[in-house]
Amino acid sequence: MDHALFDQRRYPVLPVRDGYREWAATYDGVVQDEMDLRLLARLRTLDWASCADGLDLACGTGRVGAWLRTQGIARLDGLDLTPEMLSRAERRGCYDRLFLADLRHTGLPGDAYDLVVESLADEHLPDLRPLYAEVARVTRPGGRFVLVGYHPHFLMNGVPTHFARHDGQQATIESHVHLFSDHVRAAHATGWALVEMDEGIVDEAWLDKKPKWARYRHHPVSFALVWRKAR
Repeated sequence: MDHALFDQRRYPVLPVRDGYREWAATYDGVVQDEMDLRLLARLRTLDWASCADGLDLACGTGRVGAWLRTQGIARLDGLDLTPEMLSRAERRGCYDRLFLADLRHTGLPGDAYDLVVESLADEHLPDLRPLYAEVARVTRPGGRFVLVGYHPHFLMNGVPTHFARHDGQQATIESHVHLFSDHVRAAHATGWALVEMDEGIVDEAWLDKKPKWARYRHHPVSFALVWRKAR
């Protein structure tokens, strides 16, 4: 579903590449660890250090990649659509290789990774099926796909992915609402089995950083899915 059906703020909407090109300089100061890193740390079905080859899809500035390195992953590649984001990821120094590509058409070899992680990008895709199919292609049998997403409930409450532009005005990045049933259908069609799921809610840690979110207390704001590729 197009997020415009629920949008209450009516900020200008930018294409994904254009939006993240503008946001790259301030992204790390805006996105909170509670959105994704806290959920990753809570997952219990993953032995991160046992993953020999990892891929961070939509790696952005390397926030998630830097965290993954602290978990002991031996080799880690990053891929992103936006050169400005990749430039910042390169300076972070947490990846063995970086690739400029669309996460639905990576151009990477098949069966190359034990672990693929994608954080806060699925909401920008109009259709989830190409994402799940491409990750299945590049993941080895028995490998894991960890997806952390912006919760559809929050999008349906009218809060889009947005940022402050250079002139101080707010802008939205093109977003789409995907229900969890959409994820399940796309995953099952491409050979994935669900291993674990978690959801993050707006709690005191969030409100310490975003007091204006008090009206969203106890609302789910992000989620994590762990999938296993069938052997």
